[in-house]
Amino acid sequence: MADILREWMNKGELYEDAAVLYRSNAQSRALEEALLRSSIPYRIYGGQRFYERLEIKNAISYLKIIFNHSDNPSFERSISNPTRGVGEKTLSKIRSAAKKYNISYIKASAKLIDEGVISGKGGSGLRSYLELIATSRELAESNSLSELMEYIIQTSGLYAYHGKEPGEKGKTRTENLEELITATKNFEQSTSEEKKNIEIAEDYLDMISLDSGDRQASEHDDAAQLMTLHSAKGLEFKLVLMTGLEESLFPHGRSMDSISQLEEERRLCYVGITRAMQKLYITYAESRRLHGSDTFNPPSRFIREIPKELMDEIRPRAQTTTAYTRREFPAAKEAKYKVEDEIGFALGQKVLHPSFGEGIVLNYEGTGDAARVQINFEKSGTKWLVLSFAKLEKI
Repeated sequence: MADILREWMNKGELYEDAAVLYRSNAQSRALEEALLRSSIPYRIYGGQRFYERLEIKNAISYLKIIFNHSDNPSFERSISNPTRGVGEKTLSKIRSAAKKYNISYIKASAKLIDEGVISGKGGSGLRSYLELIATSRELAESNSLSELMEYIIQTSGLYAYHGKEPGEKGKTRTENLEELITATKNFEQSTSEEKKNIEIAEDYLDMISLDSGDRQASEHDDAAQLMTLHSAKGLEFKLVLMTGLEESLFPHGRSMDSISQLEEERRLCYVGITRAMQKLYITYAESRRLHGSDTFNPPSRFIREIPKELMDEIRPRAQTTTAYTRREFPAAKEAKYKVEDEIGFALGQKVLHPSFGEGIVLNYEGTGDAARVQINFEKSGTKWLVLSFAKLEKI
């Protein structure tokens, strides 16, 4: 991605005429890191940078207070998110004690608890918070950064707290928290094996303090545009890079059990494609780390649905990604699609079953006579069928 944008700039074009599109808000984290490391200016259109998002700030505040008890702003943020019965009245007592004895808020909290000054619901919430921070600090000695981050997000209640937010907002926030675990996993694997767990965590905090600083381009700077596909509606750019076209990512995994939702994903893909005025790159990762573990999803069915004569396959050396770019000429290399070669049906293929009626192919497993396909039927729901006995017809 960075190489494509740099080449675009070297040809005399403007960064602001290029857009990087992605299906899920959480995907921006890896893209932002790549652009920052390549010193390419960027701007998040209609949104915030990854480390500026509310749920990420909440989670990071726990990490900061664990390693720096003098960080009073992180104490206030972490103790209030999620709410645990520690209200403004209790916080006021903590601030006053900290000022009086010239100590940090967290030390003042422990002092007030020991002296019985804070009791009831506020005292109970404060006590459980202090226990969480103390336990987390102990775990930091013997556990990896990603394990610690996952423990914080789950045990603090942050995951459940943000997951309760209504509609798409809650889903997006929990996806971002999961991506944060992935980010810590990637960071720890990039560090020296000789470093201790605590040193790695402190290095990570230093790194994100730079990434969350004032490094995003201003409104008037020439900068590449990063945005979700939903945000891109109504906009056009000379160069468009659509990223992450893999099954379960785009189309999103939540759309797999509903034909109507899958069709909405397809329309969204069309929106992304038609944002490009001159040149379009569509990319997918052959392997991707999601929620802390590696996944190997096949290319999106939406790539399969683009006429082959409009695509040119590009496979850069020593890399594991494939990019497809829309061309103005018909000559193109023909991409092979293993799924259809093996079972005779493409993912997303509409089929007809003699008993269940019309449906759409969602997934498959096995080969030959043992192959099974997962199909979502309009009237009968989702079913797994043995392909050799299913008597399916393509529609």
